[in-house]
Amino acid sequence: MQSPFSSISRFKFGFWLSCLLALLACLPVIALLWTALQGNSDIWLQLIQYIIPPTLINTFILLIGVGIMTILIGTGSAWLVTAYEFKGRAILDWALLLPLAVPTYIIAYSYIDLLHPIGPIQSLLRDDLGIQHINTFIPNIRSLWGCIFLLSFVLYPYVYLSTRALFMMQSASFIEVSKTLGFGPIQLFYRVAIPLARPAIAVGTSLALMETINDVGATEFLGVKTLTLSIYSTWVNQSNLAGAAQIAIFMLVIITILVTIERMGRRKQRYHVASQRGRPMTPTQLGKYNGIFVFLVGLMPVWFGFIIPTSYLTVEAFKRIQFNGFSEQLLQISLNTLSLSLIATVVTVVIGIIITSTMRFKGNSAIVRFASLGYAVPGTVLAIGLMLALGFIDRSVGDFLEFKMGISTGLLFLGTTFTVIYAYSTRFLAIAIGSTEAGYHRISPSLDDAARNLKRQSGSILYKIHLPLLRPALVSAALLIFVDCMKELPATLLLRPINLETLATFLYAEASRGTYEDGAIAALLIVIVGLIPVILLAYVSKKR
Repeated sequence: MQSPFSSISRFKFGFWLSCLLALLACLPVIALLWTALQGNSDIWLQLIQYIIPPTLINTFILLIGVGIMTILIGTGSAWLVTAYEFKGRAILDWALLLPLAVPTYIIAYSYIDLLHPIGPIQSLLRDDLGIQHINTFIPNIRSLWGCIFLLSFVLYPYVYLSTRALFMMQSASFIEVSKTLGFGPIQLFYRVAIPLARPAIAVGTSLALMETINDVGATEFLGVKTLTLSIYSTWVNQSNLAGAAQIAIFMLVIITILVTIERMGRRKQRYHVASQRGRPMTPTQLGKYNGIFVFLVGLMPVWFGFIIPTSYLTVEAFKRIQFNGFSEQLLQISLNTLSLSLIATVVTVVIGIIITSTMRFKGNSAIVRFASLGYAVPGTVLAIGLMLALGFIDRSVGDFLEFKMGISTGLLFLGTTFTVIYAYSTRFLAIAIGSTEAGYHRISPSLDDAARNLKRQSGSILYKIHLPLLRPALVSAALLIFVDCMKELPATLLLRPINLETLATFLYAEASRGTYEDGAIAALLIVIVGLIPVILLAYVSKKR
């Protein structure tokens, strides 16, 4: 007969394993805070005097600008496809998600080459059309305002997704009552739709701003010095790890504020959704010419955020392959990217399953929230924290083995692919946890009770009942994590081994050298892979 303590011991093992995994996920943040607090005060004074003020101002203006533009574009687009019926509405509905497939550093890379003085646009205007003084009507894209413009046109879908979902849930009675009070289309939008959708706007905007503050590639390409870029330059160019850690404290404060706004918005959103049950509003049928106008207006964000950069990359990649073929180096880089992303995806999903399943049996979500912290931390900040934590472990283990056994180990973790996979898993663990939690919400607890009555242990319940039912959620999480790993630039750039290149770092290196045509193929491959979650989101949105 099996001892009753065996299941208890296995449960305790799963619980403590989940605690350990959550601690490992938060280890970079803990190491960063510890190092920053222990840092040299002279370095801190120098940072406050010369580094932080200008970069903090640029970061603040960038966040304000991107926030305003993403709200205007995302909310306006969501209202057009929800409130009006016109020809092409179904196409526009999913096409507005396409800019999500274009990472921020790729849109910056594309427009810099397009608008370069010897690029295709200025060459056409100057050489073929004979137009002089082009700079008077083509603004300099390498500026703070250019950065705001480009980032907004690839990040607005975060606002569009959340806001459109809430618009679709709004009861028709709100709209009908407003019309009886004499509200026109503009008044209806600003005085009724916007206030009701404010929590969704807050959620989407905070996500867009977290992506903005995480960016390194686009801001460097466009010549905008932000806090994130100053962290990177302080570490890499000045070899000042302590200073970079102290700058990162400001980043954590800003991120904490954004996360708080997002959580508050999500909590209020649940309240609004619960209070808006009823018949959904019916879209207003537009005439032929009004419909064409609305379609063209709604297509503008897709044009700037996806069609122009992707078309340019396709043409340049085709020309490059036609001239030089698909190089063996790029093939190896693609294999590196795929293998790293695949391993990190499997590791992240497995950890997410372990943590969420243990917490389901335990009934406590504190560890889940603790483990999800990494997604809110920018890749640059996470990389520094990971470097500090693993550097301490490397030194401690190396000193112990050399002192006790006379064995010189060198670096065990830093400078290896393990560090990159660790960073990916920590960064995107929240996706695996969130998707698995959402899948668990669809599994009735009565199934667990029935299985326990049949003397099934926790491991058997997880393997034979939970995993088959969780398969759709796990597949969705794996796709999103895989694509995010392929696109991740800051953490990969800072933690990769010297002889390892990914598509993102290869593109960054080519753009930094000014050889844009060599990076077009890598950029196009990233965009193509990035279409996977966009197609998935469009499918899920259509099913709803």
